[in-house]
Amino acid sequence: MHILVTNDDGITAPGLLALAQEMRKIGQVSVLAPDRNWSASGHVKTLDRPLRVRETLLADGTPAFTSDGAPSDCVALALLGLFSEKIDMVVSGINPNGNFGHDVTYSGTVTAAMEGAIAGLPSIAVSVEPNEPVIGPLDYGPTARIARRVAEQVIAHGLPERTLLNVNVPYLPEDQIRGILVTRMGLRIYRDLLVRREDPRGRPYYWIGGEAPTGVPDEGTDFGAFSRGYVSVTPLQLDLTSYTALEAMESWDWGERA
Repeated sequence: MHILVTNDDGITAPGLLALAQEMRKIGQVSVLAPDRNWSASGHVKTLDRPLRVRETLLADGTPAFTSDGAPSDCVALALLGLFSEKIDMVVSGINPNGNFGHDVTYSGTVTAAMEGAIAGLPSIAVSVEPNEPVIGPLDYGPTARIARRVAEQVIAHGLPERTLLNVNVPYLPEDQIRGILVTRMGLRIYRDLLVRREDPRGRPYYWIGGEAPTGVPDEGTDFGAFSRGYVSVTPLQLDLTSYTALEAMESWDWGERA
């Protein structure tokens, strides 16, 4: 089992190191991650410039690779032949904030896993969400160990074609995490605010700010499981078709039919 480990927070992120160390317990690991933070970058494929890749070392001294591309670029590079050995699985993370509901469309962590799913590989995105502000560095160990458990289940059972798993772990002591629930996407509530400022020459510039998003803790959803102290594992498919709308729109008057 050859596992590609990547992220959207950059090659030096501690969550990436913790994830790679746990994945090494179940297979061969290659690490290729961006050389800077690409949080909330969405699904990017860089086609208008060359991509650079260089060798580096993680904090534990193990070899890795870093690129000036986006998270999904890193996955594409690996799957298109950067490594001599074929990749069997993509695992992305550990993101230091949750990716619930519609976050999956913004998240570089999740869209890196989507790139793997597009290529037909089992892929997992892993995030951890503190319930309250944390003083000092996060302990990624419990989340990394849960990620390994999820990966082991995927290896044992497989995933449907073009499907990825979005895993959200509450930041709790390991013995306080109540278990793992398979969930559906929940509803994320964004409280964005446009902040207008002026530079020293009087020209306006803008920040997208506002309070941190929340979610609706409906039972059976990712945010609902998280709010009750469970790990949520949400299978996501790449087919975004609204079949309800498709059926309804068949009855609309479209004029002459082909």
